[in-house]
Amino acid sequence: MLIGDVARRSGVSARMLRHYESLGLLRPTGRTEGGYREYSGEDIRRIFHIESLRSLGLSLREVGSALDDPGFRPADLVDDLVLRTRERIARETALLTRLRRIEAAEPVGWEDVLQVVALLQALTSESAGKRQRAALASAEEVPVPVEALVEAALSETDPNVAGALRWALARSGDGEWAQPLAQGLDSPAAEVRERAVRAIAEIPDDEASALLRDALTHSDLVVRRCAALALGPRGVADAVPTLVDMIVHDTNDVEAADALSALASRPALADEIATRLVDCLAQGTAAASARRRLTQALADIPGSTASRALADLSRDEDRAVALTAAYILTLRDA
Repeated sequence: MLIGDVARRSGVSARMLRHYESLGLLRPTGRTEGGYREYSGEDIRRIFHIESLRSLGLSLREVGSALDDPGFRPADLVDDLVLRTRERIARETALLTRLRRIEAAEPVGWEDVLQVVALLQALTSESAGKRQRAALASAEEVPVPVEALVEAALSETDPNVAGALRWALARSGDGEWAQPLAQGLDSPAAEVRERAVRAIAEIPDDEASALLRDALTHSDLVVRRCAALALGPRGVADAVPTLVDMIVHDTNDVEAADALSALASRPALADEIATRLVDCLAQGTAAASARRRLTQALADIPGSTASRALADLSRDEDRAVALTAAYILTLRDA
């Protein structure tokens, strides 16, 4: 079969067939009396093999090696191609994400585009200082898409940079943070869940409060406690049980007591909080140190329930508890 016939039947152009021949990929079996290339059935099968391997993403050099290697193992080739394809998809996905974020920033001109690109690159820099400056600039100079800030906040390990990112998110004024941060709360990584709840805690709006309220029932104790600390100053009574538990277990007990004090500024909650603290004090299983912390927490809880409890505690068998309660009563009387 002559080259023109092969080209028509295989769909491979005559020029490409000659190129294959120049590379040593294809060698016509014979020649006609006039010197024209003549392809056998085996040659045509090799052409289809070449095209099939090319369709998988192999270079012509790799195609030649695969066809001429007697020890060629298809499984190895497929595994390698799968790996390379995944890497290529990851690169393309990263590029697409970057382009979408630039688009979301709504740049006016090339200068704006370059500034956004520079900030996005700085957010992933190995330098903590560069990441922190980028976070601060994103809130004050060049608007960076919220999605990029959330991604950076959920992966940041440096506490100073993390604080700057949370500050930038809180100032973004854009509800687009809600979905990615909510997804962060469900991350399999405990450190990501904690970063997510801390970021939500610094956003002062109703949507953030709703997410924090839901987080009070989260399976992760750290998430529940972070949410409770944030909800206390927001006046959410559902946080009371977790805050009291934090005092009992000596976990950020000072912050928990402050949050209870903020909640107790509402008269309807003051007696409820005092009653819960007293109930914990009455439990025989409470350690001496826990009873002292609970007594101290009563100091900033107004109302008659707290005052009666302190009067009883001023006669407690634990001298440290009794002295603490007596001193608090003196301050309250003053």
